[in-house]
Amino acid sequence: MKDDFPDLSAIEEQALVLSQAAIGLDQARAGTRDPVVLAKALEANVEVWVAIRTLVEDPASTILPNIRENLLRLSMFVASTTFMHGIDIPDSTLNTLININLQISEGLLEGAKRRA
Repeated sequence: MKDDFPDLSAIEEQALVLSQAAIGLDQARAGTRDPVVLAKALEANVEVWVAIRTLVEDPASTILPNIRENLLRLSMFVASTTFMHGIDIPDSTLNTLININLQISEGLLEGAKRRA
């Protein structure tokens, strides 16, 4: 992923990817709620969370244990919720997934500012 956004820090890149996944979910449900578009957006979001899970499970990760545990729980929640509902996911649950992405993205950026 780092090669996709060479001017961004790793944290900024993760924040951007989470935001993009949130936008994809929001756009997929807008208007006609095309099942193919929604399925692709849900899949992309799960892929983002699998990547996050992989990063935080890395033994070399410097993420604080409480943050690591919270991110692991969120990744499990996103995956299980997505697989449970599939394209029949209710709007309220989509809102939850979108809000999770946006809040974690914001938290990453705020944390990066404090470290700078």
